[in-house]
Amino acid sequence: MNNELGKIVISRPGQKEPLVAFQRGMQEAESGQGKPGSPEALLHEDTKPFFDVVTIDEAVRIVRSIAKQTGTETIIIDDAEGRVLAESIITNEDIPGFDRSWKDGYAVIAQETYAASESAPVILSLHGSVSMGKSEKGHISPGECMYIPTGGQMPDGADAVVMIEYAEQAGDKVIIRQPVVVRENVIAKDEDFSAGTVIYPAGSTLRPQDIGVLAAIGKTRISVRKFPRIAIVSTGVELVPSEAIPRIGEVREVNSHLISVFLRRQGATPVRYGIIRDNMEELVRTIQTASQECDAVIVSGGSSKDRNDITFRAIASLGKVFVHGISIAPGKPTIIGQCDDVPVIGLPGHPVSTFMVMTLVAVHLIQAMKGSPCQHIYKKTIKMATDLKSEGGREQYIRVKIENDEATPVLGKSGLLNTLLYSDGIIHLPSGKEGLIKGEEVEVRLW
Repeated sequence: MNNELGKIVISRPGQKEPLVAFQRGMQEAESGQGKPGSPEALLHEDTKPFFDVVTIDEAVRIVRSIAKQTGTETIIIDDAEGRVLAESIITNEDIPGFDRSWKDGYAVIAQETYAASESAPVILSLHGSVSMGKSEKGHISPGECMYIPTGGQMPDGADAVVMIEYAEQAGDKVIIRQPVVVRENVIAKDEDFSAGTVIYPAGSTLRPQDIGVLAAIGKTRISVRKFPRIAIVSTGVELVPSEAIPRIGEVREVNSHLISVFLRRQGATPVRYGIIRDNMEELVRTIQTASQECDAVIVSGGSSKDRNDITFRAIASLGKVFVHGISIAPGKPTIIGQCDDVPVIGLPGHPVSTFMVMTLVAVHLIQAMKGSPCQHIYKKTIKMATDLKSEGGREQYIRVKIENDEATPVLGKSGLLNTLLYSDGIIHLPSGKEGLIKGEEVEVRLW
């Protein structure tokens, strides 16, 4: 532990001087509330609710700055959807590699069709047809054409394709009723990709369509970032397992399930460490163990604005605290710190607040650990269905439901799960904005 006599320090990554440092008196340390520097001593600190509240942007910057990238592994592309590239993908050849038709029709010399029209068609001699999958090129001379299917290799001498809809075969002659220009209906040999092109930079997250591109350039094995292992620790004396029947005063533990599925969706591996019932020593031991076994730690609950904020004290006793409060609602009592250079995030206990902070902050930690510069965020711009007044003075992220292509606020207390059930996403109200009016366009970040 690095906090002698219960000193609590908040700093920023890479910053030498602390932003806040609180030192308990020696007499308090000896008052029977725990040994100096012990978890019990930190537990009994009388500290103000939040030492240092930051904006969402600052919280994101901090989690990205403390993220340590995971290792790499080589996989086949069939298993690569959603994975993050650890290498840049460069094509070694032109794609498609030969001039080809992208329409069924007739390969021609474009200049010979310039005078063609419905009333005065051009007549060319048919010189066979292009065979698919053959390396040998055909050849046409002036006054000739060849039938060519979609994807067929352009014969030597031809520089355009007349679509079959504008031509008619009559024996060994072809009647052309519409002119074409050079390269019309032709895909050049390097039009898709030319040799040496960086198709995907390192850090790209692969989608299903990207797998098809990789197959097309012959890249069937790729180097990707390993899934980060994220520890999940749930805290709360009132918590019981979700399969249990809670007694009065108890609640089912929700957040570890919510966080686990969220992590998998973002390409991380959740590792659960069970429920800690507000026991400081046990929480410290669990965080310490989890930080040795995983790439990051998420503590759910135990983060609040009162003296029971044991998550803050546990993280402070083990390492560094960078953030103690984020200026959003819900989700203000969020902690960001490190234990042995392993990122640790302390989340509020309410599932709605947890989900908001995971969506707005923790996701950036995961992406940075995978070496991804950004994440794919699905957004939709629509109009407000009603007026919405801002609380003022702080950023707000309001849950909304989309109906009839309009956004309706889903208001409710942060502890109510139905606000997640009935919402489709969130809208952002900056701290300086007074509110929104009916009909005003807003950007909805979809869940």
